[in-house]
Amino acid sequence: PPYTHTHPFTPSSFFIMNSKHFDLIKDLISPSYAQQAEEARNSHSKQITALLSHRRLPETGWDDPSIRVLLQELASFDTNNFDGNVGVGEREGRVISDLVYQRHYGLTHGIGRSGDVMAEQPKAAGSSLIVQLTKYLALDAIRIAGIKATKTCAVLPAATGLTMTLVFLAMKQLRPKGKYVVWSRIDQKSCFKAIGAAGLTPIVIQLKKSETSDALSTDLDAMRSEIERIGAEEVLCICTTTSTFAPRIPDCVDQVAVLAKELDVPHVINNAYGLQCSKICHMIEMGCRNGRIDAFVQSTDKNFMVPVGGAIVAAPTNTLPDKVSSLYPGRASMSPILDLFITLLSLGAPGWKGLLSERKENMVWFGKELDEVARAQGLRLLSCPSNTISYAIDLSPLAKSMEAQGQGDIDHLTFLGSALFTRRISGPRVVLCDRPAPTTTEERGEGEDEEPTAAIEVRGKYKKKIDGVAFESYGAHADTYPCCYLTAACAIGASRKELSSFLDTFKGALDDYRKGAGRKDKKDKEKDKNKEKPNKV
Repeated sequence: PPYTHTHPFTPSSFFIMNSKHFDLIKDLISPSYAQQAEEARNSHSKQITALLSHRRLPETGWDDPSIRVLLQELASFDTNNFDGNVGVGEREGRVISDLVYQRHYGLTHGIGRSGDVMAEQPKAAGSSLIVQLTKYLALDAIRIAGIKATKTCAVLPAATGLTMTLVFLAMKQLRPKGKYVVWSRIDQKSCFKAIGAAGLTPIVIQLKKSETSDALSTDLDAMRSEIERIGAEEVLCICTTTSTFAPRIPDCVDQVAVLAKELDVPHVINNAYGLQCSKICHMIEMGCRNGRIDAFVQSTDKNFMVPVGGAIVAAPTNTLPDKVSSLYPGRASMSPILDLFITLLSLGAPGWKGLLSERKENMVWFGKELDEVARAQGLRLLSCPSNTISYAIDLSPLAKSMEAQGQGDIDHLTFLGSALFTRRISGPRVVLCDRPAPTTTEERGEGEDEEPTAAIEVRGKYKKKIDGVAFESYGAHADTYPCCYLTAACAIGASRKELSSFLDTFKGALDDYRKGAGRKDKKDKEKDKNKEKPNKV
């Protein structure tokens, strides 16, 4: 017989008591008890009333039972949960697994329509309502973070890289002559590949080394020069980045915004995990006020600690977010939006503010502690004061000590990263790069010849090609950098216990490295391979 299935916990199987019901039960139990029960029930109704009327993060975060009741009630608005509903279309929100059904709270129709991912779905009034409420809650969270000039946003079920591609495609429709994206270099693949995926040509603007610190920063003069060389009308947009690994610092998006306004060129910001940083948010706010920012894109998972798969396109005007929404083909998954909706309700305004404040305090503490550990190990914390999320440690002294022992291959520095990972520390990475060639006698040292140093001879060794574009020292954000380094971030949600554990484990990994771990293993493997090779006759 055909397989038929009815989920035991459909939203329609839960009944909500109304005022008439409470009047009726006063004949069955004490009226005072009935009144208490009704007041308790009304407290949940007041939460919902406040949410629907204010459309902001709640003043107090909701508890899980309250959120669950709301989701069950909203899910009952979708046709797949109607009592007696008969669906004869090809897509009727059918779900065969109880576990899958419960995981999604019965919200299985998805969001949007074929013409607009933010549009109302006729078969899913409850899901459509969640989409709109999530938009308002996300907008409030962005404003609380410091970007008060934000007027609208769209929460999309796509991670940051794909969302950036959608933004470029939408902008292409608004600016059909534009075919170049002037892109301030950041060695992160998805951001760069988003340009190629949209069928556009990247114009890479190399960063410049700060004269007063170790930072790599935006080269505004080079950016202006390239736009003027190409012609502003053929530039689709300038693409900048805020959140990044040190020693790269956030692009000076406020100044780029002024340049974009002056040259009449759109400006899009990859703000992947920048919402958690007040300095970054302040720069975006100033850019919106004083210059031109068409949109800034942020990840839901990196800022709000939800599963990967969502991003928010926000802007000081409706134009680009609305265009991106209408460009999205077909319906979309509800999951990333639902995850964010639940999380924002749970946090409330105090919870969100608390996370931002906690990260800020932890960043200061972690910087001091990391500096002390680095000094004690004979290393140096790179000076990048404008990057208030990521730190980098100069590994040059470690490399030099290995050179003194006749073990100067800097490739072995990557052992530190793998050693930390095997010790259950995720996130840090070791970046190998070519050092710039010495240009003066003082830099080379007395008596040294002018031939390139060994470090410069390996130029190209750390080269990577992406979409046909070659990058030297990929990972370092620049063709050359004075040292190899290890990065570590203090991101939102990281506890001091976790950060302290990293510091202790980092010390142990350094000790193992100095004892030859990794290099000895490699030599042993090479010896074994040589033994296996047959002798030539």
